[in-house]
Amino acid sequence: MPLTVATWNINSLRLREALVARFLAEARPDVLCLQETKSPVDKLPTERFAALGYGRLIARGEKGYNGVAILSRLRLEPLQPIDFCGRGDARHVAAITEDGLAIHNLYVPAGGDTPDPARNPKFAHKLAFVDELADWSRGVSGPTLVLGDLNIAPGEDDVWSHKHMLKVVSHTPVEVEAFGKAQAAGRWTDVTRALMPQGKLYSWWSYRARDWEASDRGLRLDHIWASPDLAPKARTVRIARAVRGWPQPSDHAPVIATFG
Repeated sequence: MPLTVATWNINSLRLREALVARFLAEARPDVLCLQETKSPVDKLPTERFAALGYGRLIARGEKGYNGVAILSRLRLEPLQPIDFCGRGDARHVAAITEDGLAIHNLYVPAGGDTPDPARNPKFAHKLAFVDELADWSRGVSGPTLVLGDLNIAPGEDDVWSHKHMLKVVSHTPVEVEAFGKAQAAGRWTDVTRALMPQGKLYSWWSYRARDWEASDRGLRLDHIWASPDLAPKARTVRIARAVRGWPQPSDHAPVIATFG
């Protein structure tokens, strides 16, 4: 049976509850992974989603920061969350389907503004997090998906200007190298680029742009990775760019993939 999954950095689930409900009603993914929910789990809105058929929620949260959640209309069982970098922050949550598919939802640190780990602890944290992601990936077995805001745009066509972004956090060579090592460690397939290998693709546009759509200075920060046994089953993928133009939007757009 086909499976549709989506990932979306929602930038406050309580603030954008209506947008998530609209997306669920229109796109109808089987599983939606959300990042930056920015709320304790017991404060997350759930009734509206349950009424749409998404009665299963597996989440970790913090007041005002981070936060990851999996909404599903499939039966899921929680998996033990991973505490990357030992900070106790809500950046990973995971679940497994009745068919044995493991789904990992990740929110990688943004890394601050200065791409120098010696001067910027946030950037050092980001690099350490991605290194630990690589270590974890080496031990993954069985059908597995990694979805989330990985906060790195790896390819030249994943940023609006490769030359400009080389010294900007999210596309610096040290980040791209670490990203590549993590991907190789798990033999992950980047589903978006596997199915859409050519052309500019973005999933994030800054709030600072007066007209984000016209300037189109975007980055592809949101990813879906599939394990080697699952990657051949990827059928479609798309970035729901139009969602970025909805009222009071997140600065990210959902990424949606179908397997079957």
